[in-house]
Amino acid sequence: MYDRDPLDFSVLTVDHPRDNLDGVRALLEASLLGMDADITRFVVARGDGRLAGCAGIAGNVIKCVAVAADYRGDNLSARLVGEVEQLAVSEGHFHLFLYTRPSNIGVFRGCGFYPIAQWDQVAVLMENTPVGIRRYSRALERYYQPGNPIGAVVMNANPFTLGHRYLAEQAAAACDWLHIFVVREDVSLFPYAARLEMVRRGVAHLANVQVHEGSDYLISRATFPGYFLRDTNLVSKTYSAIDLLIFRNHIAPPLGITHRFVGTEPYCPVTNQYNRDMRHWLEDPDRAAQPPLRVVEIPRKCQASGRAISASEVRALLKQRQMARIQDIVPPSTFAYLTRREMPEPAGICATGA
Repeated sequence: MYDRDPLDFSVLTVDHPRDNLDGVRALLEASLLGMDADITRFVVARGDGRLAGCAGIAGNVIKCVAVAADYRGDNLSARLVGEVEQLAVSEGHFHLFLYTRPSNIGVFRGCGFYPIAQWDQVAVLMENTPVGIRRYSRALERYYQPGNPIGAVVMNANPFTLGHRYLAEQAAAACDWLHIFVVREDVSLFPYAARLEMVRRGVAHLANVQVHEGSDYLISRATFPGYFLRDTNLVSKTYSAIDLLIFRNHIAPPLGITHRFVGTEPYCPVTNQYNRDMRHWLEDPDRAAQPPLRVVEIPRKCQASGRAISASEVRALLKQRQMARIQDIVPPSTFAYLTRREMPEPAGICATGA
């Protein structure tokens, strides 16, 4: 117990030469957990010269909370979460999330976290406020527009292409009103502010479209944790489940959204699988508390060669500085952005770069 065996808490920085994480990796392995690559720092607890527990932080997401077997039952998980919360706050992150197995809900409720979305007994997403997701849903109500159908598109726009514009135009033509959401997380080649502006300029000619700023509730696949799942295929399925359950239960209802539009995906198998997952999680009446949505796949806009336009091709061409070819597959507003900025080397993957 702590009164007999006081613990020392410290912070380890990932990739810092002075901080050896071998003990953390061993503890995670013993707890049947992996280590996500985006973790930047760990809070660790030591007693009797050995590691008793750890908790990691990646932006505003707490990950990899583990306690050595002989320290369980001593409330060490709560202490670790409290310490890593303070660390996150010191870095400017106040709204925090964690993903875990549903069997751990009670443990993390005791740490002040509340469930947002759960996939059976596989995974649950929690946040450190009891009102966060409800407050976000209420904030969306101000953008409600009457009509039927009411559509939605979620895009990363990395960058915004003629393919994205075509999807928006087709969806807007099929709806009384269309809501476009731009994924906020800066895990793409183009920063969020630039992607948001490209989308807004690219659809400015559509009178029945509202472009929404992203939020923490629109999840990026690039930052979705896999440390407690370990199976790559299960990680992908869990990402789809949590992301789509949040959309169906908390984003669609306040806006009256009835349809979710998406472009077909001929190149990236991960994104293609996500499109199929949409039908399961959004259309099946038994998969969520809120009414089902209809998923509409729109064939991708193609170049003259017959090849579908993709943001990944734009990034590849940008790396080669082939601006003339880029000009053929992006709107003038996107091309203007690309030509006036010195861009970094592209480094996206298909699952997050659309």
